[in-house]
This record gives sequence, C-alpha cells and structure tokens, in this order.
Amino acid sequence: MKKHFTLSLLSAFLLWLAWPPMPYTSVLLLVAFVPLLVALNNIQSSAQAKKTKTVFYVAGLTFLVWNTSSIYWVFNSLNAVMPTPIACLLALIPFGLAALLMTLSFVFYSKAQTKTKPIIADILLISFWVCYEYLHQSWDLKFPWMTLGNGFASTHQIVQWYQYTGVYGGTVWVLVSNILVFRLWVQLQNKPQTNKKQLQTLVAILGLWLVIPIASSLIIYNNYTEEINPCNVVIVQPNIDPYLKYGGLTAQEQLNKLTTLSQQKALVNTEFFIWPETALTGLTHEQDFRNTQNYITAKQFLKPYKNATIITGAETYLTYQNAKTQSATYDNGSKIYYDNFNTAIAIENSERLQFYHKSKLVPGVEKMPFTTLLGFLKPLFEKFGGTTGGYGYQSQPNNLYAQSGVAASPVICYESIWGQWVAQYIQQGGQFIAIITNDAWWGNTPGKNQHLQYAKLRAIENRRWVVRSANTGLSATINQRGDVVQQTQWWQPAVINQNINLNNNLTFYTQYPDILVYPFILMGLLGMVYLIFVGLRSKRK
Repeated sequence: MKKHFTLSLLSAFLLWLAWPPMPYTSVLLLVAFVPLLVALNNIQSSAQAKKTKTVFYVAGLTFLVWNTSSIYWVFNSLNAVMPTPIACLLALIPFGLAALLMTLSFVFYSKAQTKTKPIIADILLISFWVCYEYLHQSWDLKFPWMTLGNGFASTHQIVQWYQYTGVYGGTVWVLVSNILVFRLWVQLQNKPQTNKKQLQTLVAILGLWLVIPIASSLIIYNNYTEEINPCNVVIVQPNIDPYLKYGGLTAQEQLNKLTTLSQQKALVNTEFFIWPETALTGLTHEQDFRNTQNYITAKQFLKPYKNATIITGAETYLTYQNAKTQSATYDNGSKIYYDNFNTAIAIENSERLQFYHKSKLVPGVEKMPFTTLLGFLKPLFEKFGGTTGGYGYQSQPNNLYAQSGVAASPVICYESIWGQWVAQYIQQGGQFIAIITNDAWWGNTPGKNQHLQYAKLRAIENRRWVVRSANTGLSATINQRGDVVQQTQWWQPAVINQNINLNNNLTFYTQYPDILVYPFILMGLLGMVYLIFVGLRSKRK
C-alpha cells in the first residue's frame, strides 16, 4: 500500500511541476500520469480485497495534492470576498469537485480494465476524462481552470495547433502520451513474453505521437505572419487596492487615476482605451448611466481623442416591471424585479453606449448554483457577505464597437478560460480580444500568472491579439502567435500603448469550437452505461 501512495504522490509532484506558471516544464505532462497508472495496475493485479476503494484513495491523493498545490490561491480570493469559514467552505465546492471528478474518471477506468480489453479501457480513460472536463466547464459548479490542455500555456510555441483543436486537443495529447508510455512500461515488465515487433511498433507510435505535434507546431509558429491591419490601443493598470476600492478612494479619485494614466500614453490615433474590471465604481441603472459623474468625466477625457472608445468595467443593474429574466431577483419593497451585472461598457464621442454583461460567473460568489435546489441557502450567503441572488448574465456574448467599426471582444476575468465562449465573439466579427480583470483578490500568488498565460491560448485558438487590463496586474498585450509582447509588473500603476493588428480571418477552431469533445463524450457515456449494466448483472449472479 505504501508503494501505491508513493507512486500517487510522484504523479502529483510531476503534474504540479509541469503546471503553469512553471517555465519550460509543461512537457512533463506527457508522462506525469505514468506513476499513477503503474500504481493502479499493481492494485488490479494484486490479491487484495476492496480494490475499487484503494483505487479511489490512491487516485484521489494524486488529484487532491495536485489541485491544492497548483491553485491554493483560490482560498485567498474566497476569503477576501466571503471572509467567513462556512461561506468559504460552501464556495470551495467547485474546487474540491475538480479533484473528485478527476478521481472518478480513473475509478471508472480501473473498472473498465477488468471488464474490457486494454485498448478499449485506454480509450475509455480518455473519454471519461474528457467527460469530466466538459462537465466542469458547463454545469452550475463550473471551474475549468485545471483542464489538461491549459497546462501548455507556459510553452505555447509547441501547441500552435490549438488553432484547430483548442485545449481539448492538448488534453487528448497528454492522455494518449501517458497511456503509450505506460503500455511501453507494461511490455518491458513482461520480458519473457515481450513481443519485439509489438515493442518496436509501440516505440514508433509513441515517437510519432510526441514529435509530430511539436514539430508541426514549431513550423507553424516560425512561419506565421500577421496581416498588417493596425489599431492603436492603450491599456491601463490603475493599481487600486481592492480593499480601498469601495469606501477608501472616492469614485472620482479612482477615475482621475485612470484618466491621468491614460493620458501618459494616449496618441491622436488611439482607438481604444482599455480599463479594468469594475474600474467605474457605484452601482448604476443602465438607463441612467449618462447622468452619472463617471460618464461625464469619461466623456470630457475623450474630447481630444475624437475616434477613441473607452472599454471599461462597471457595476450596473436593470429593473423589470412585468417581465423578468431567469436570474432576476424580486424586491419586496419596490415590487419589481432587478438584475445586477458585472459589466463591460463602451463609451465614445457620441451618445451611444454599449453594454456587455459578464456571463461566466464564479459559482457561489457571483451566482448561486442550482438555484431551484439550493435556493434555501440564499439567506446564508446574505449573512456571510456573499451573493443572495447572484449577478445577472446573458446567454450569448456580444462585441463592443468603436466609431470606426472595429469590433473588440470584451472578456471579463474568469471568462477568459473558456475557449468556446471566446470563439463565439470572434464568430460574430470580433477583431481582437479585450480582457478586463481584477486579480488582486488572489494576492501575489501564481493565480495571476496562470490567468495571464491562459490568455495566450485564446490568442492562438482564434489568431487574435489579446489586450489585457488588470487592476493590479498582470496587464499585457499578446500577439496572434501567443507571445507576450508587453507586460506590466504586479502591484504597480502602469500604462501600455500598443499597435495591434486586427484580424478578420476565422480559424478552424473558431468556426467549430470544441468539436473534438463530442465523440469522446459519446464514448464516455456509453462506457459508463456499460460498466453500470455489467456491475448490476454481476450482482444478480
């Protein structure tokens, strides 16, 4: 048993060492699961009882340690937003579920090993894992931060083919590689029965599986050229302490900081000023926004820059007399429904205002998961300082446009880890991606670095520049190959001026986002049904 847990911890260590923001180590993902697979193989070939329970504990240790060591910073953000132990515990459910779902995919795989041929079990492992990843980006407890394909964000040069597959291509690449190395290990362990021809075939397949994606990616990377279609953008990092944002600095003081920094790098031909998430403070009805001091000051700032548009974060709300949205909350005093939004607003030198409402909301903190089932917890979150009804959201993304017609795709914070969601902006004509965020709640931890590096994958998938405004850092510009061109420092006020190239072409991934997952989901579901059916039949006997 001790040997099983040692192998389990070895896999956890390799996975952590390979994970962003670690530099140059992501290739370890291609072998990181092998110790765990060896441990599970040893369990299945042993004479011990309760093998499924042992598999659960051994695999669970790997994924619990890996998740905790890689995203421990989640505790910082939750403690800042809801600083009570019970509220943090409730909000941590999606984080803990990632480790649990990872574990269950290996438990199902271990069951499949005893019921099917090795090659079928291996295919089912990939399918079970893809099912977990897809579920964890789709349901109310979504938290796809640890999707395996994200692991290559620090070495984006070797995954340029994400323009065809997205991050799920990386997930499949990792799992198949680990399975091939494990099968090679099995062959070498059975020396008297080793079939040399099979061994040579396996080595050849493994070599091609590793070399072809990397070589083709480097060829794409070194030969990719951007079409010259310039647009001048100014990105502002005001560096406002989130604990002073509400009650410390006044709204006007914060806005003055944004405009002063913007002026340092603004040019006559600047088309966009990008300010961070919730840069404009004060909950405002969207129909009254033009009457606010925030709007008046922003308009005054824009006067010298006739063709410029500000894209900024704000907190807004809408009210409904008769109709209501799915996310609306009812106010007993005024007898109306309302939605609060985490919003991106486009302000320009005209009376036009454009809004986008953040739609991928953090479970527990920004949206109550499974409101029908868990509605009784709303008063609990209210007492703990969290959400009562949660933020409102929209079902589809929308671009924000400059007066010239240039389309910016506004992505708010957490949304930037959804490749499929970002691709929908680009399908609608988005010419560059504008990420606005506030990573200050995480503190000076790897969270901010991971968040920045994941944005590189969105650039590759869609071949669009990414401009990223983070309140306290890390703000950056990223070109269409995924290279970070300019980057600010953490916890320092800063401003970037960048000429980016707009792009109107659509990649295969943009046109067919995440199409790779569907065959695996089908196989995974069929595999689960088969294993449950076989299990029930064996119990009857």
